[in-house]
Amino acid sequence: MTLQQLRYLIAVAECGSINAAAHNLYTTQSNLSTAIKELEGELGISIFNRSNRGVSLTNEGTELLGYARQVIEQADMLEAHYQGNSGSSMRLAVSTQHYAFSVKAFISVAESLDSDEYDLEMRETSTGEIISDVASFRSEIGIMYVDTYNSRVLSKAFADGRLKFYPLFDASVHVFVGENNPLAKRDIIKPEELADLPRYSFEQGRQNSFYYSEEPLSYLPHSKNIRISDRSTLTDLLVHASGYTLSTGVLTDAMQSGIVSVPLQTKERMRVGYLIHRDRKPSDLLNRYIQELKSIIKDNPTVTSYLG
Repeated sequence: MTLQQLRYLIAVAECGSINAAAHNLYTTQSNLSTAIKELEGELGISIFNRSNRGVSLTNEGTELLGYARQVIEQADMLEAHYQGNSGSSMRLAVSTQHYAFSVKAFISVAESLDSDEYDLEMRETSTGEIISDVASFRSEIGIMYVDTYNSRVLSKAFADGRLKFYPLFDASVHVFVGENNPLAKRDIIKPEELADLPRYSFEQGRQNSFYYSEEPLSYLPHSKNIRISDRSTLTDLLVHASGYTLSTGVLTDAMQSGIVSVPLQTKERMRVGYLIHRDRKPSDLLNRYIQELKSIIKDNPTVTSYLG
């Protein structure tokens, strides 16, 4: 087994295609195919399922990918250390649900870096992808929420991926609406008042189930549903249309123009936190990002924070 084989494995898994990975790596498709086949033969496993659409990881391949990413990460850090190039080891990859505060913390870390070289990645993505990214070491940290409804299903997914969930804060459920929406002037909103309004939610790809929903109370029936995949679309819908979404009530400065957060009358609460793989030792950069998260939410009056 070589580091080159592991790098090829990671590239093919991320591209979902040997041909695309070969193009990105400036090598030939036959070189990649041979390297993967030799690795499969050495380990005695099938890493990829192959079809006309491309390749997908087997269960054994998914497990191997996590180890491969960890090995390559450590090898790069080792090389950087002995080359005297500390900038090369400044890496941070974040996978998050669509929370403005997690992006704000990421920007703060990026702007604070005094280095000629670093490698940062921010992925706002689905719940299932967040869990997969952290479990396979694609991301160092995942930001998401749990509640009484989804905690049993998500806790099993965390355990299967060897992930640990660290709470950042608890928040009551809030309704986000545009400032011109009649509900924007209310002190509190009852769930039944939302029944006839369009509900905005982030689509969850293959795992588009109630348990993986990014919004609480997703199991309540709604006749008008609009699913989107990015925060800018959600913002435009809230400001210019009549619908709503449910979230924590944590509004950053950038979101406060045109959007109002009103408490929902419910006993349900959201616990927002971060996932880290149990086998990962947090880097200094990751610790800085976590501290930025805590700094942003610590003075917010709508949440109960965990500042240990």
